[in-house]
Amino acid sequence: TETQPKTPNSKQCRCRSTISEQELEAMAEQGEARGTGEEPRTPNTPSLNHRGTGGTFGEGQDVKGEVITRSTREKNGRFTNPWPTWHYPSSASLLRFYLLDKDHSNLPRSKEELDRELPLLKPSFIQSPEVSGTVGSGLRVTWLGHASVLVEMDGLVILTDPIFSQRASPFQFMGPKRFRGPPCTVDQLPKVDAVLISHTHYDHLDVGSVSSLNKRFGAELRWFVPLGLQGWMQSCGCKNVIELDWWEESCVPDKVMFVFTPAQHWCKRTPTDDNRVLWGSWSVLGPCNRFFFAGDTGYCSSFQEIGRRFGPFDLAAISIGAYLPRDVMKSLHVDPEEAVEIHKDVKAKHSLAIHWGTFALAHEFYLEPPVRLREAMEKNGLNVEHFFVLNHGESRVMGGEREGGGV
Repeated sequence: TETQPKTPNSKQCRCRSTISEQELEAMAEQGEARGTGEEPRTPNTPSLNHRGTGGTFGEGQDVKGEVITRSTREKNGRFTNPWPTWHYPSSASLLRFYLLDKDHSNLPRSKEELDRELPLLKPSFIQSPEVSGTVGSGLRVTWLGHASVLVEMDGLVILTDPIFSQRASPFQFMGPKRFRGPPCTVDQLPKVDAVLISHTHYDHLDVGSVSSLNKRFGAELRWFVPLGLQGWMQSCGCKNVIELDWWEESCVPDKVMFVFTPAQHWCKRTPTDDNRVLWGSWSVLGPCNRFFFAGDTGYCSSFQEIGRRFGPFDLAAISIGAYLPRDVMKSLHVDPEEAVEIHKDVKAKHSLAIHWGTFALAHEFYLEPPVRLREAMEKNGLNVEHFFVLNHGESRVMGGEREGGGV
C-alpha cells in the first residue's frame, strides 16, 4: 500500500498552474478566520499528515480584489445562507408536501423494469483493477449513485459524499430507502486518498459508510469536511480530518489544492443541531485537472464567484434531482434548468449529472431529471454531451487520448 499519493507523470501531463505565486503568498498571509462575531479562528490542524497551508482568501475579498461571499452565523451561532435566494419552506408548504401533494415518482415495480431503465454496471476498477489511477494527464469519473462520485485525477483517487447503505437515515429499518443499489461495496473500492463531505444530511453523510471507509483505509485516508464537523468525524474514529470554512484551502499532496466553496443549503441530523455545521461545495485544483463538486444546493450567485475564481473546470458534478414541488425545494435543490446555469457559471467543460435515480426524495417522476437536463442544454444552445448522464457504476475518461470513453 502506498503511503503517499502518486504524482502525475510529468512526461504525460501538460500541467498548468493552479494558482499563481502571488495568490499563494496572499493566501498564506491571510490565513485567519473571517468576522463572524467570534474570535478569529485559526484554521484547524488535523491530527495527522496535514500538508495544506491552512490559508484562506482575503477578508471580504478574494486576492483579485473581487468581493466574495463569506460564511455567516446568526447570534445563536448557527450558520445561515447570506443570499436573497434563500427562503426556508413554510410550515404550510412542508405539511402539504408530506401529507397532501401527489408523489409522481412512480418508481419501477419490478427488478426487470429497474434494470432496463437504470442499469447497474460493474465499475471499471472492479473489472480491471490494474487500470485504477492510470489516467496520466486525464481524469476518470465513476458514478456510484446519488452524490457519490469516484474521481481519479492528478495521481489521486477522490470520493464524494459516500453512501453505500440501503437507507439514508439514522436507522436502517426506516427512512428513505434506495431503489437502485450501489454498484460496489467499500471493500471493492480502489485505494481512496481523499473523501469530500458537502454537508450532514443522511443521504450525504452516512455513518455506516464513514465507519467502513475508516476501517479499511485508516489514517491514510484524508477527510475534507465543512466547518463544525471535525468532532463528529473523530467520534467515528477518523484521524486525518481537515475541517475548512468557505474559501479555505488545503493541499494533498502539495500540488493538488482542495478549496471548500459556498453552496446554498442547510444542515441537520438531530432535533437540535440545525445548522451547527456549515455546508458547501468543493473545488479541487490539480496541476492537470480541475474538478468541482456542487454537493446539495439551491441556485445562488456564488457559483459565478467560483467560476471567476477557479474556472474553467475540466469536470463538475452537479445535482439534477429532488426538485418538485418547487415551492418546497427551490431554495434547497436546483432543478435541471438551474443545474445548467451552474454548469455555465463555474465554466465547466463537462459536467456529470448526480443526485437522481437512487433515492426518491421528492415528487418528480424518477426518470424525468435527465430528460429536462437535455432539453435545458438544447435551449441554451449547448452541446448535450457536455452535461452527461452515466449509469450506476459507469465511468468516463475526460482528457488524454481516451476522452469521452465510457467503461
